[in-house]
Amino acid sequence: MLKLSKTVLVAATFMLLTAFGCTNPLDTNVVEVHTTGNPDAEEILTLEPEADIFQFEGVIYKTGNDWVEEMTLTKEEQVGEITTRNDINTNFENNMANKLPVGAKIYSVKESKEVGGLILLVESEGELIKYVGLVEG
Repeated sequence: MLKLSKTVLVAATFMLLTAFGCTNPLDTNVVEVHTTGNPDAEEILTLEPEADIFQFEGVIYKTGNDWVEEMTLTKEEQVGEITTRNDINTNFENNMANKLPVGAKIYSVKESKEVGGLILLVESEGELIKYVGLVEG
């Protein structure tokens, strides 16, 4: 009888582990969705602390992109202006830059549709600087 009890006990344990051992008791059929968004100033400056960036309409723009530097771009209309300089931390708001001076003018480019990307020109100290918007996707 003792041998039968051990067999029953082993079989019952196996069935319980099979039935419940692989389930998550906290699983309430919740599906986790992870979304990615555009990079923010903190992400960019963590990867490249010396990056020259500004934020415009919720998008971080960065200079020093080889493929943009090779393009011939035409300044169109003024769309904004740098209103705040932040070279202390990574909490950026629209029209804020880490290297550009306050008052630098932001312009759209005539070729924006042809280049298929977010590219802006910034006029600072008599120079036009090319910036590309860093967007996910």
